This record gives sequence, structure tokens and C-alpha cells, in this order.
Amino acid sequence: MAALRRKFGEDYQVVNTNRATTFSAPVKKKRQRFVEKNGRCNVQHGNLGGETSRYLSDLFTTLVDLKWRWNLLIFILTYTIAWLVMASMWWIIAYIRGDLNHGHDSTYTPCVANVYNFPSAFLFFIETEATIGYGYRYITEKCPEGIILFLFQSLLGSIVDAFLIGCMFIKMSQPKKRAETLMFSQDAVISQRDGKLCLMFRVGNLRNSHMVSAQIRCKLIKSRQTPEGEFLPLDQCELDVGFGTGADQLFLVSPLTICHEINPKSPFFDLSQRSLMNEQFEIVVILEGIVETTGMTCQARTSYTEDEVLWGHRFLPVMSLEEGFFRVDYSQFHSTFEVPTPPYSVKEHEEKNSLPSPLSTPTPALTESHGARRDRVFSVDCINTSEERGRHGGTGGRLPSKLQRMSSSGKEDLQRKVLMLSSQHSEKACSTGDLPLKLQRLSSSPGPEAENRLQLKSLKVGFEPMTQSTGDLYQHSLTPTLSPAPVPMHSPLLSAGGRLEDNLPAKLRKMNADR
Repeated sequence: MAALRRKFGEDYQVVNTNRATTFSAPVKKKRQRFVEKNGRCNVQHGNLGGETSRYLSDLFTTLVDLKWRWNLLIFILTYTIAWLVMASMWWIIAYIRGDLNHGHDSTYTPCVANVYNFPSAFLFFIETEATIGYGYRYITEKCPEGIILFLFQSLLGSIVDAFLIGCMFIKMSQPKKRAETLMFSQDAVISQRDGKLCLMFRVGNLRNSHMVSAQIRCKLIKSRQTPEGEFLPLDQCELDVGFGTGADQLFLVSPLTICHEINPKSPFFDLSQRSLMNEQFEIVVILEGIVETTGMTCQARTSYTEDEVLWGHRFLPVMSLEEGFFRVDYSQFHSTFEVPTPPYSVKEHEEKNSLPSPLSTPTPALTESHGARRDRVFSVDCINTSEERGRHGGTGGRLPSKLQRMSSSGKEDLQRKVLMLSSQHSEKACSTGDLPLKLQRLSSSPGPEAENRLQLKSLKVGFEPMTQSTGDLYQHSLTPTLSPAPVPMHSPLLSAGGRLEDNLPAKLRKMNADR
């Protein structure tokens, strides 16, 4: 139905086949345009007051901007008045000298020969101005005033010719008619290109002569209100058609589709298919270039209102390959066809994609339970080393080499035990490096009570069989509970007779002797 209205006009009537009921389609009120489809700006200036004198200061441009009928009228009137004025001056000179009374007297020498009335004076002026020179009428040497008038006539005639003929030449050579052969599509379309929503329209050149340095620009004309409450009627906003990438520079030898990408910087960022029906805007397209034949700058304009923007459409291709050349079918220049296009705006699409997915969000409780289960395994001999690394900012993520060697050393390496810090059990296994001090304190108290105290002070060391690997130690640290194994009370340190120092290993005896 929209295509029929565009073809037959806005007053196209829909007639039902039933004769009993006949109705007319509601005709939408024609919207006032800022720029017409042919490029004419629909703006009139009024109430200039005393500013009209500015037009006379630039008289040449004023004459060029006038319509053709006014230019022709001014051209004819200027030459006619100039001819009549100059012919009258020649007639006045002849009248003052009395040449009119001696027109046919051969013995009398007049100022201008054979001028004895106004028509003859007018013909003399035309012959002189047009440099025809029939030779019948001429100035004599006894008329100095005629010589002065002749010089003035030559200067004035040159000025009038240069002004009027130059004005007519500029008027005829204006490249406005060249813009008639530059075509714009009747409608603009909105569809996806390269995965992005774009506003597109088509331009074409009907002539074989090229447009040198062709450049295209787009303006959005839309009234708006600022946050401060100021109303801006017909506010102009620039639409990016490839200024940063150079896509606005056209090689216009065949029809081109101009594309405006709708992104967060575009004024159509929140435009959807539904909101397009309620919007009021106008897109002004300006195509500029140099005419190849004349070297003059040409500008072609058109505009698209919101009713001329088709959502979900694409232009039909017009290029085809023939034998030895490419053919452009301008009958399909304005044709479009529907394509699948999302009805929502780019803003809604980005907000939808920015929402987090519930499957990709980690569960905090699971992370905390994992961290709570982890136990840290330390070696007593490596505590100082780890503290020094902590001071220097270093982190240790691997087990020390001593701890790895302890996994295969058995009970003989009990002097260097592993200190396991569990979340449930906080019992500490003391290293045998602390034994000399305790034994000294125990040995200082005489009597049989020392041996009993020594047995009661035996260390509680919670360990697993030392045949496990370091990986098994870490897996065992994740278990919720640990049950420390009791240390057997029959130790070779206490079961031997004699002094306590004699039963100690050689290393401990040496440490006691040094202390």
C-alpha cells in the first residue's frame, strides 16, 4: 500500500470490491520540509528592515541570484535606457548648434553629418556603439563637444557591456543544472551490514563526465530541548558517513550506497523500529564536487524525512557485467527489498549483551569452602626461609626440596618433621632442635622424678607413615579431621641406661657441650 501511495500520490483511495461500502484511506498530513527533494531550501527571509541596502552593496551577486525573468528584464531595460539617453544627448548637441535647420545644406558643416532629427541621432548612436560604421553619419572636426561625448559614450558602453554580459554569462554557466544529473534514491533504508546496523541511501551520476573530488556530507535536522530548558528548533547534527576512514570521498562513476553506522556516537543510537514511527527528523544530504568540463564547484542536495526511512530494507543491485563493459540499470535505482533486521535499537542490543550469564558466574560458597579446606604444609627448617621470602615480596608455590626428601627417608629423619597446620587441629610438632634445652632443664632436677617427667614430656607428634609422597600429603591435608598417632613410650633415648647425655646422638651432645 505504501508503494501505491508513492506511485499515485498521497490522495490514493482504497476502494473495496463491495459496492455497499466505499471508504478512503486516511491521508497523512504532508509534513513541512526544511530542504525539498530537489535540493531547494524552504526558508524565506522577512522583516529585514534597513538591511535591504546590503543587497545593493553587492549588486553583481544580487543580479546573478535573481530569477531568469528578472535578469532578462533588467538586461533589456538597461540597454534601452542607455541607448535612448545617449541618442538624446546627440540630438541636444545638434539642436543647440542649429544643425537641425541646416540638414540638407551642403555648404554648412554640422557637428554630426546627416543628423537632422531624433531618429537620425538614435541611428548614429547605435552605429557608433555597435561599431557598425555605415559611413553616412560621422563626427566632424569642428565639434569638440561631440568628441568629448563620443569618448564618454565609449567608456560607458564598455562598462555596461561588461556588467550585463558578465552577469548573463555567470548566470548561464552556473553548475546548478549539473546537479540535475546527480541522482539520490527516493528512500533511505536501515538494515545490517557487516553485522552492524546502518542507515544507507544511494547516489548516482547520469553523465559520463566525472565529478572531481566528490565529497558527501549528512546533517540531521531535529528540534530538541537542552537540559537547561532551552528549545533549539531545527538543530543540526552531523552524521558520520566515513569522515575518519575516507569513505566520504567518492569515485562516482557508478551508483554508490552511502552508509552511516549506528553506534554509541550516532544520534540514532536509541532508534528502534517502533520509535521510528513516532520520531520527527529530517536527514539532509549534501554532495559536492568539481565539474570536470568547467572546473566549477557543483553542489547537489536532497533530504529524507522519517516517513522516507524504511526499516529492514536493502537496495537492489543495479550493476551487471556485459561483454566488455559494466552496465548500470537505473530502472532499479530506487527499488528496495525486505531483509531480516532486528526491530530493537543498538542501545537495547548492547544492554542485552552486557547482562551477565548465570552459568558463567562462580558460586561464592563453593570458592570459600575450597579455600577453607586447604591446609598449608611447612617444614620447620624452611620457616625462616619462607619468612625471608615474604620480606622480599617473593611467594613460594612449590614444596621445599627437604620436604620431598623426607617422603622417602622413613623414621630415621624424624629429627626434621613436618609442621602441618590444619583447620581443625592446631597441634605443633616440635623439631628435635629444641630437645637440648628441654633436656637440660629436665636433667637439672635430680631424682627419679626426672625420669618420670621426661616420659611425661615426650612429644606428641602427629604423622602419617612416611612412605607417602608429597602429593599424598597435600591430599590428606584436605580431609576434614586428622587423628594423630600416639608416640610409643619406649624410646631408645629413655630405655638406655647411664646418663641422659650419653644416650643422645652425637649432634645433640656437641650442641650441649657448646652451650
